[in-house]
Amino acid sequence: MLFMSRVSEALIRVEGLHKEFRLGLMRRRVLAVRGVSFAVERGDIFGFLGPNGAGKTTTIKMLTGLIAPTGGTATIFGARVPSPEAMKRVGFLPENPYIYPYLTPTEFVELCARLSGLSSRAARDRTRTVLDQVGVLYAADRPVRKLSKGMLQRTGLAAALVADPELLILDEPMSGLDPVGRKDVRDLIVEERRRGRTIFFSTHILSDVETLCDRVTILRRGQVVVSGRLEELLKRDVRRTDLVLEHVDAALEQAFVAAGHAVRRLGERLVVEAEGEAAVKFVLERSLAAGAALVEATPRSETLEDLFVREAIVTPDA
Repeated sequence: MLFMSRVSEALIRVEGLHKEFRLGLMRRRVLAVRGVSFAVERGDIFGFLGPNGAGKTTTIKMLTGLIAPTGGTATIFGARVPSPEAMKRVGFLPENPYIYPYLTPTEFVELCARLSGLSSRAARDRTRTVLDQVGVLYAADRPVRKLSKGMLQRTGLAAALVADPELLILDEPMSGLDPVGRKDVRDLIVEERRRGRTIFFSTHILSDVETLCDRVTILRRGQVVVSGRLEELLKRDVRRTDLVLEHVDAALEQAFVAAGHAVRRLGERLVVEAEGEAAVKFVLERSLAAGAALVEATPRSETLEDLFVREAIVTPDA
């Protein structure tokens, strides 16, 4: 497991967390989470990643007190979960927020505000503020059943923000949003961090994580396989050069494949992925000798997707 850390104040601390379920008539034992440990530091944007079934939502449910862990410990603001006092300082958006369909966004978010302890007037004022913030104010008085999935997601996000929490826990906050909605949520996350909040969120959209997050933890089959600060985990030195070539015949293309290079067609052009200086030299020499032309050479650094595929994707023989 790749693991890097830094000494700082942790608002969430998880140590050796386990969750076992018993399923079916035979009470089959399923380990959904196996010894997960990580910390979320104050002021960070923390990305919680993994393929479907990796244990992300199960871990979040244990953090928020929705299910009890089988083993291990988890604390929020230093209090062991479940802690009603700690949760007063947390805004939570579940993966599939359920919003009473006969209520309007205003009524639902006001209800959440009142349940969080706000006075009637403060709840009204704060509700309008957060509905405007997430882009739902224009539909604030429509029945929720008439809203799109993206609008429902925004309403759930408003409910997570309404009590002015110190810590936001967001499970798939971009789910159901179009590209404009995703950008709005990204901007909101950055703005909330600027205001002093700490944000913990899970997502499948790796480009958003790479843009936003200070620290990530990646799960695979219920276990942590990568954890640390992005700047330390990603190898930013050039790992690969994409060479775009023209006038490449079948024999030259096959020669690149035989040498172990990944190739792909881009219209009439061929893109060759060359790892290292020696590989670049080989491709260029063979291309020039065969009469092909170099159109473009683009150095590529390691991305979060590269790291994710390498560490989190389970191959059939794994």
